[in-house]
Amino acid sequence: MPTSEAAAIAAGLRAAMSKLTRRVKHEDRIPLGQVAVLGVLDRDGAMTTSDLAADQRVRPQSMARAVGLLMEQGLITRRAHPTDGRKSLVELTDAGRDALEAERGRRVGWLAQAIEDELTDEERALLARSAALLERLAARH
Repeated sequence: MPTSEAAAIAAGLRAAMSKLTRRVKHEDRIPLGQVAVLGVLDRDGAMTTSDLAADQRVRPQSMARAVGLLMEQGLITRRAHPTDGRKSLVELTDAGRDALEAERGRRVGWLAQAIEDELTDEERALLARSAALLERLAARH
């Protein structure tokens, strides 16, 4: 059972992270679920729609809709699976990679500007150290 101090820190951190996440989302031009799909394809390469659904923990039907929307926008393309003729792979197009990079740039750009405008040098150093701690917490199983 966590201590009351740890519970209070956790509650404050969760609230602050939620507010920051909502604010950064205002910079989005592509819906978050679609950005997540583009990001997975960028990181992991071509995948089946079923594998994408499993990775994102959504129903295959929901992923099929997201894939269809991304294909309509020319951000991903479909090709035959090299070893299983019954399957197809989806992968990023150059336009998809460019859109993903632009999306990431908008998010990072807003946050970087906010850090520069709002935080002192000492606060920036503390935030940098805190990012490593957050990564460690996120990796905990």
